[in-house]
Amino acid sequence: MNPTQSETASSLISEISEIEVIETTIAPSLLPIYNRTFSKDAIRTSLRASTIDGIFAGIFGITTGGILLSNFLVELDAAPVAFGMLASIPMLVNFIQPLGAYISERFSSRYQYSLLIYAPSRLIWLILVICIAAFSQKLINSQQLVILTLLIVFMSHLWGGLGSASWLSWMATLVHRRLRGRYFGIRSSIASLTNLICVPLAGLAVSHWYGGTLQGYGILLFVGILFGMISLACQHFKLDVNPQAQNAIAVNANNLNDSVDEQIADVNSTSQPNFWQSLRNDTNFLIFLLYFSVWMFAVNLCNPFFNLYMLDTLDLDVSWVTFYGSLQAGANMLMLILWGRLADKIGNRPILFFMGIFVAIAPLLWLGIRYTSLDIWLWLPMLHIFLGGTGAAIDLCGNNMQLEVAPTKNQSIYFAMVAAIAGLCGAFGTILGGFLVQINFCGGLLGLFVFSTVFRLVALLPIIFVQESRGQSFVQTIQSFWTFREKAKG
Repeated sequence: MNPTQSETASSLISEISEIEVIETTIAPSLLPIYNRTFSKDAIRTSLRASTIDGIFAGIFGITTGGILLSNFLVELDAAPVAFGMLASIPMLVNFIQPLGAYISERFSSRYQYSLLIYAPSRLIWLILVICIAAFSQKLINSQQLVILTLLIVFMSHLWGGLGSASWLSWMATLVHRRLRGRYFGIRSSIASLTNLICVPLAGLAVSHWYGGTLQGYGILLFVGILFGMISLACQHFKLDVNPQAQNAIAVNANNLNDSVDEQIADVNSTSQPNFWQSLRNDTNFLIFLLYFSVWMFAVNLCNPFFNLYMLDTLDLDVSWVTFYGSLQAGANMLMLILWGRLADKIGNRPILFFMGIFVAIAPLLWLGIRYTSLDIWLWLPMLHIFLGGTGAAIDLCGNNMQLEVAPTKNQSIYFAMVAAIAGLCGAFGTILGGFLVQINFCGGLLGLFVFSTVFRLVALLPIIFVQESRGQSFVQTIQSFWTFREKAKG
């Protein structure tokens, strides 16, 4: 890491310390030790620990997915269907999230549940390290290694899916709603900085490893697993939350001093049909669920195949692809802070709609790219910077909007339902995309890019009808932009 990057990382982390911690809904009864007060410094420590956790988890994610894992399958001569399956598995296994949310609500500690879930889901990647060593000794062939890789990806994400909703609910409790845009913007920005630094270094290490790219990936994968376990250790420094007590407080928010045990008993005795009835009556949540599900289908029709297009069709070296990925991560990092502050000011819905239009037409920008000096040195870098800046708005505001529309009671179950349904739609989109490429539908990859653009534009329609309690209307957003423009001219 060079001095400029070090200063950037330090300034981002220090900005987390400077975030004003507003009085939140956290009460002693929400935490495992009752009759104890927690200072603002303790909450700041939790947010810093979560950010550092995100850095190490990001390194783990770099080695177990993205361009490195895609290049690993390219080296094994995997079919396009395998790439579709690789991209669809993380979304497909989201169907298990409601079960994970249900189980997590029966625990008395978010931290203990997180450790129980994420430790096995990360350690299972050690099996792939062993399989790569076996392949280098010619004990298994390339097709067997492809199948084993997909199985490990499936098992890892399946087990990890049990904890996603619980983790999101944990963070929703710790971060006040008025600060979510700013905090998650900074946290995601630091994660993008990690990608910006680590992805090209990892790509160079793999492509120049003296034992070959496959062996180099195996070494990096082992290092990534170690970082993944360090990230779990960072969660020990976050304030723990008791989900049973949290649900009890949601039942009787006006009387936090009542017996917590009696409230927990009331929550546990609540019949399941009441939850489904409240879900059916929550029109705003259902409209958001419709938007998010269709959007995930449309985006994943072609997103997983951008790397395949560069590695296979354009025949670019993996170091070039990782370089473009770093540019995208850099743009993502810089814009996340801006989008976070803007979302806290005008709301998430206007940003999701207007930036969604740019993201929708992005696949069309790939149509004219060829293996020429102009495209490699100019258009591909500019395209990835564009994707990073606009994608940052969608990722951040989509996550914050989910926190906004989900009620407090049984919150993790609502998050799990969004992940499950949207994940299934996204997985279906990826599998369908792989199938259409396989049969060369409408020109293969390029035809698929056009197909995805149409669905993305259609997916934006439901977000118009989603209500956000503190957000501006579309007319107010345009007026604010026009006022800002006039001030800039003056």
